[in-house]
Amino acid sequence: MGYEGLCTMSVVLLSRIQFALTIGFHYLYPTWSIGLATVLLSMEGVWLKTKNPRYLELAKFWVKIFSLTFAMGVATGLVQVFEFGTNWASYSRYVGDVFGSALGAEGIFAFLIEAGFLSVLLFGWDRVGPGLHFFATFMVCFGALFSAFWIVAANSWMQTPAGFTIVGEGFHAHAEISDFWEMIFNPSFMTRFGHVILGCLLSGAFLVISISAYYLFKKKYIEFARTSMKVALIMACVAVVLQLWSADSSARIVARYQPAKLAAMEGIFETQAPTPFVLYGFPNPEKGVTRGPTIPGLLSFLTWHNFETPVLGLDAFPKEDWPNSPVVFQYYRLMIAMWGMMVITAFLGWIFWKRIREGRARPLLILMMLSVAFPQIANEAGWFTAEVGRQPWIVYGLLRTSEGFSQAVAASHVLGSIIMF
Repeated sequence: MGYEGLCTMSVVLLSRIQFALTIGFHYLYPTWSIGLATVLLSMEGVWLKTKNPRYLELAKFWVKIFSLTFAMGVATGLVQVFEFGTNWASYSRYVGDVFGSALGAEGIFAFLIEAGFLSVLLFGWDRVGPGLHFFATFMVCFGALFSAFWIVAANSWMQTPAGFTIVGEGFHAHAEISDFWEMIFNPSFMTRFGHVILGCLLSGAFLVISISAYYLFKKKYIEFARTSMKVALIMACVAVVLQLWSADSSARIVARYQPAKLAAMEGIFETQAPTPFVLYGFPNPEKGVTRGPTIPGLLSFLTWHNFETPVLGLDAFPKEDWPNSPVVFQYYRLMIAMWGMMVITAFLGWIFWKRIREGRARPLLILMMLSVAFPQIANEAGWFTAEVGRQPWIVYGLLRTSEGFSQAVAASHVLGSIIMF
């Protein structure tokens, strides 16, 4: 397909592709910075408690990696702010008073805390006392988590809108906040926030595991790598178990408030009781079937904690409201597969810790070096599951994606900017 052929694609599709590319690239860095901030806080806290200089060495090393991910996150995140105005002007006009308030709060309250204390964290090792420096590290970590709080709240509002009223008519109709805290703590926010933060902790932990495994594989900086990996393995094992509980809670929220999305995630076209769980396969919307091995009744049990209650299939919804089931289904299973790889890597790390310490488990060290990709692939697949699964709505049940794009932007303009990116 040539340039002219690509330009015949709709502005909506091209704008969605552009936003997916830019935010997919951006999302790599906040997950690392939030995870590494927690690792830094743990290492510096252990140093203050034990006075073991090795932990101070660890903190000083990993803060350099953290600062790089933080800078990249800021730079890549600015792109989305402009895209809301350039590509999604109708969306911004309609819900900007609501959505923009959460994004504005992130910049005013969270980002300023994180950025303000970052200079003390980076340059204050020999200029302030240990207690004050630890406080700065804590505030940077808190600011990173608080930043995620507002971003996830804004996105969760798009999934399960609450706390707003529609004011005006026709072109002048727009959403305004009627209850700020109901808007922030919308029905899906708390479960999604926990799920995202655990994903960030896993990203940070497996980045440390990966680099530590590389040093052990090369037999360089042995003591440094052993200690770093031990701290990261503890975090990874805790987070990967909690993520299972979080995923269960998140799925039941989706079943309650976005049942069409759950049906697409699970490839369920026909409502039936009990509802089977499809292990893997290929959904076919035209024929209304998903080919693949199933476990009878398991989806009913996982969703409703009994084997009798049916999970609504896509047949319960108008076809024009169906998400793209083949895409959502595969992304969802990719996320689950990456979680499984993280479980295997983290717990094998503990089981064979003695061999790893001695540098003898070289195949496992290779797996650990590659493991940096597992949480990042899971995070990306999870976000694509959530966002593609929300379609055809840009704000679920309120505003369709086809109604939110910028009317004055031509397809060639969007395609040109995609090529530049």
